[in-house]
Amino acid sequence: MSLIKELTKGFIKENPVFIMALGLCPALAVSNSIENAIGMGGAATFVLLCSNILISLLKNFIPPKIRIPCYIVVIASFVTIVDMTMNAYLPDLHRNLGIFIPLIVVNCVILGRAEAFASRNSVLKSIFDGIGMGIGFTIALVAVAFFRELLGAGQLMGIQIFPNNYQPILVAILAPGAFLTLGLLMGLINLFKKPETD
Repeated sequence: MSLIKELTKGFIKENPVFIMALGLCPALAVSNSIENAIGMGGAATFVLLCSNILISLLKNFIPPKIRIPCYIVVIASFVTIVDMTMNAYLPDLHRNLGIFIPLIVVNCVILGRAEAFASRNSVLKSIFDGIGMGIGFTIALVAVAFFRELLGAGQLMGIQIFPNNYQPILVAILAPGAFLTLGLLMGLINLFKKPETD
């Protein structure tokens, strides 16, 4: 049962973006379309899962004084794999995400999970944590992108949703729209979130 808890905690209860307010830079920058959000979420999930596994395996061999630089080297290795793979097989998505793919190296969601979870737990728990947090991060990106793309373009993933005479709300796909959408979604989630009981 605890593995299911590790998997699902990142969806809402400990969502990296909506609850812990981590990884906000890519959440705001690349969430102007659902395709970009899924691409960034998938890339971050892959890096999170792989780095969690490797750090959990190596935790007893990494000296405490240099653990953070070691974690960054591990994360950077997986980010390089993602960056080169996306550039080779998904060049349009790679171009859309731009600098935010290499910046996964310093994404506090990934580094935070390495430090707070993978370095202290078994490989199996780290796998479930990585998948769950990655899915939670992707859910947050897609939720923000859904409203921004719908209101800002009147369509979702290239499919026209609103009538042709719809006047797009341009601010929705600009930076202020990202902040506004994310803030409203965080507020709604916190409004309906059950209070913690000790």
